[in-house]
Order: sequence, then structure tokens, then C-alpha cells
Amino acid sequence: MAASHFNPLQALRAIARHRYLLGQLIKRDVLLKYRGAFFGVLWAFLNPLILLAVFALVFGHIFPSRWPDQGAQLPNAVMLFAGLMTFNLFADSVSRAPASVRGYPSYVKKIIFPLEILPMVPAGTALVHGGFNLLILVGALAWLGQLHWGILLLPVLVLPLLLMALGLTWFLAAWGVFIKDMSQIVPVFMQMMLFLSPVLYPANAVPGILQPFFNLNPLAPALENVRAALAGAPVLWDDWGLALFVSAIVFILGFAFFQHSRDEFADVL
Repeated sequence: MAASHFNPLQALRAIARHRYLLGQLIKRDVLLKYRGAFFGVLWAFLNPLILLAVFALVFGHIFPSRWPDQGAQLPNAVMLFAGLMTFNLFADSVSRAPASVRGYPSYVKKIIFPLEILPMVPAGTALVHGGFNLLILVGALAWLGQLHWGILLLPVLVLPLLLMALGLTWFLAAWGVFIKDMSQIVPVFMQMMLFLSPVLYPANAVPGILQPFFNLNPLAPALENVRAALAGAPVLWDDWGLALFVSAIVFILGFAFFQHSRDEFADVL
């Protein structure tokens, strides 16, 4: 690989230089998802609202419970919704990555097209839907009278998660061009990660013998810190810093691998 491929500024310049094109591709991707639906893009708001309502019904009335070791703070339904909201930022980006380049062969064969932004489109779309989820969450917290200033930290707390998602999407987008099975493998892996990450349960619920393995999960710091911020509890900044460092490495390596592989895409497609 060329040394320039490992320069993180090259990736950031690509985002800045092609931000308008990237924005248009994300907008197109979001609109295509709801094209033909009676409520259109309104479903981006209705889906998380319905999900939160179901959580509130099940865990508030049918199976009433509270988040373990949480005392009298946020309801279990809100904690679950916050975990899924954070996890989906990662999962929605990574799951669609293998087809992000292979699905646009006409773009690949255009010499001047900036292929490196194609894997960013699923991540951008996930951010748009994450924004709608956040609006629902803010409304729920305000309704409960539990809206803490810590919610302002969310963009910072999910930064490691987003960097890792982008790095992995570049890896998987390149592999997806050569290995079509990646489009089937990655979503299954994301389903596994849903249950192997503290999304539906807190990290301290994991048995002690398994804790060393769960501590290696790169998603755990973001999930735990988001919930802590929402509940007004202290954020684990040491874990956040370590996650940011690891995610930055994945981000740089993913971009370098994609740039190294891109010259062969046209031959395969």
C-alpha cells in the first residue's frame, strides 16, 4: 500500500471535498427506502415511536421491570431503546457495506468518480435515522421529566462507534466487490453482535468468568456511556479514550485498504 493511503487527513479531505455529492447520495438513499410508502419519510419518525411504545407497554405493564442496579432512574423501556438506537448506528452502516460499491457498477467505471464516498452513504443514512431516534428519545425523557444535560454529550460519546463503523464499511465494501457472500455473512454477524453486546442488558450483568471476553467488545463503551449520560451518571472517559484510539486505527486501516483495492474494482464488476 502507498504510504499516503494511511494518512487520515486524506480520508477527511475526501469527506470535505465531496460533502455535497455525499449529501445528495445520502438523501437519495433515504428517500428510496420510503418511496411508494403512503406516509413516505414520516416512517423514519413513526418506526422508532412505535418501537418505544411497544417497549413501554411490554416492560412497563405486561412485564414490569427496571434496569438492573439502576434504582429509581430511567424506565427499562428507555434504556433498551437507547441501547438499540446506539447499536443501530453501527449495525445499519456495517450491514449494508458489502453492497455499497458492488451495487453501483456504473459509478465504479467512471474514472473521475470518488469511490471512497460510496461506503459512507450507509453510515450517513444510519445517522439520519439515528437523528429521528434521538428526537423520539428526547421527547420521551422530557415527558418523564428525566431530561439531563448529559444528552448533549451523545455526539462525542458515539464518535468512536462512528469511526469504527466507517473503517469497517471501507473494509467490507472492498471485500464485498470480490466476495459476494459478504452481503449474507455480515448481517448474520450483526445479529450475533446484538446479543453479544450490552444492548439488551447492562455490561455488569455478564458473568464474571466471561467479563474478559466481553471487555474486548468495541461497542460496549459507547453503549454504556450513552446510557450513563442519559441517566445523569458519570461517563467512563478512560474507556471512551481507549475506544477512540482503537477506532481511529480501524478508520485509518479501512480507508487505506479501500484505496489500495479500488483499482481492481472495475475489472471485477
